[in-house]
Amino acid sequence: MKEFMLIFLGHDYDELGFSPEQVQERMGKWFEWNTKMREQGVVKMGDALHPGGKRVSGQNRTVTDGPFVESKEVIGGFYVVKAKDYDAAIEIAQGYPDYDLDGTVEVREIVNFEM
Repeated sequence: MKEFMLIFLGHDYDELGFSPEQVQERMGKWFEWNTKMREQGVVKMGDALHPGGKRVSGQNRTVTDGPFVESKEVIGGFYVVKAKDYDAAIEIAQGYPDYDLDGTVEVREIVNFEM
């Protein structure tokens, strides 16, 4: 099995003006998807990320505050999953709960450096 990172790009629920009840409903969908993947044995790890953050870049190690993209889209979290190939990883990504909010999942194969 190969490992893939699913990177979740979407909107911050607070910026969308979601009520606490709407956020709880959304989180319930995330928990359902996570439980399903754990039961199938495909999720290795994952977490949500706070919006914003810091970026260190260049030879001078310049520190800048996020968000880092022009749009309101943020990297909201990630999962590392085990799958046979890209097609299987994309199938796993079909369960992403925020497609209805125009969310995106970037699927990237993790390089395995044999040491």
